[in-house]
Amino acid sequence: MNGVVHSVNVRADGGAPKFPVKAAKIHLDGVQGDFNKFRTERKAGASGRAVTLFSLERIEDLQKEGHPIEVGSTGENLTIEGIDWPSLQVGMRVRVGEATVELSEPCAPCSKIGESFVEGRFSRIDHELQRGWSRWLACVVEEGMVSTGDDVFVLLPDGS
Repeated sequence: MNGVVHSVNVRADGGAPKFPVKAAKIHLDGVQGDFNKFRTERKAGASGRAVTLFSLERIEDLQKEGHPIEVGSTGENLTIEGIDWPSLQVGMRVRVGEATVELSEPCAPCSKIGESFVEGRFSRIDHELQRGWSRWLACVVEEGMVSTGDDVFVLLPDGS
């Protein structure tokens, strides 16, 4: 399964919205230029919440429903295009540019992203209520640069 990086998004003081940059290095503890309060939480030697990913197609579908969501407005670091979002599962590895991340958990939405949804209904992307619509949190397995337009590969369990 292949895709492309539509946008790399950061915010120096953290939170949402995040703003696009051409490229950033993905470190074990998160994205260069982005503050992440969860960096101290460790999972398997790296922060399980170092990077947040979201689907461009999901954002576009939500816009069609009338939500005022935009790329980066829900706090995702990487907006990905072309991946079968509902097929993603905990433990899958994703090669993004020069970096590799492992999906840790669906990202539970909170009121801080409420402005991206009609009547603040951020639960629209709650994994427990709408499977296949959530953002994903990931730990970093391999550091590296990620740029807009980079290829994205969901890796098979054997790493291929």
